[in-house]
Amino acid sequence: MAASLHNIFIFVTDMARASSFYAGQLGLPIAGENEMMIEFFPGASPTLTLSLAFQEETRALVGGHTGITLKIDDIDAVCQALAASGVTFVMPYEATPWGKMAVVQDPDGNQIRLWNT
Repeated sequence: MAASLHNIFIFVTDMARASSFYAGQLGLPIAGENEMMIEFFPGASPTLTLSLAFQEETRALVGGHTGITLKIDDIDAVCQALAASGVTFVMPYEATPWGKMAVVQDPDGNQIRLWNT
């Protein structure tokens, strides 16, 4: 079987609020959107997709650690701007032996790791 990764989903409860965080505060480029989903990283594979959690099964997946790490080009400036705008840091921005990183939380409590060398 030949397979490749197409997209990764994060479930949210409010698309406008999620768009404000992911597109506005994190600055992720939007590939497409509708009232139920927003897809980021045009032309990339895989893409990151926010999906409205409207079923009981998907609402149970909202919040907590996603396991997703975003490589951030200017992580110093991004983390400073996020902190100044009141974004919740689950793990504070710090330099580690494997790079600079932080874990932030979106408005639904979904946790995303930000990283760069």
